[in-house]
Amino acid sequence: MSRLRLLGILATALLVLAGCGGRQPDIAVATDHYDFGTIQQGDVVTTEIPVRNTGQADLEIEAVSTSCGCTTARVEPTTIPPGGEGRLIIQYDSGVHPDSGPVLRYVYIASNDPDEPEVEIRVTVQVQPPT
Repeated sequence: MSRLRLLGILATALLVLAGCGGRQPDIAVATDHYDFGTIQQGDVVTTEIPVRNTGQADLEIEAVSTSCGCTTARVEPTTIPPGGEGRLIIQYDSGVHPDSGPVLRYVYIASNDPDEPEVEIRVTVQVQPPT
């Protein structure tokens, strides 16, 4: 009987402990690709993309970086509560490079989401030479 009771206590303890780690943030970016379309050389374009926390704990944005200095990005606010929404603001400055044609850049969002600690967003644009 004591063996059966011990197994019952252990099983209950395992079930309780398994439920303790469930409160986590969960980042959800509205898209993994944004296309600015066609712009003229020298134009500066900006967009905003929703960033949601579909988890059960605060989502902390730890860093936002880009693949090139011609592209800047930030997330506001940097703490998004459970069920809340922020915005990723991306700006591309075609005047930084004299090149024209198709452009591909990346934005990286690092957060405390344990399942997806870094999110990558592709940014594309077609730059036309000045007229």
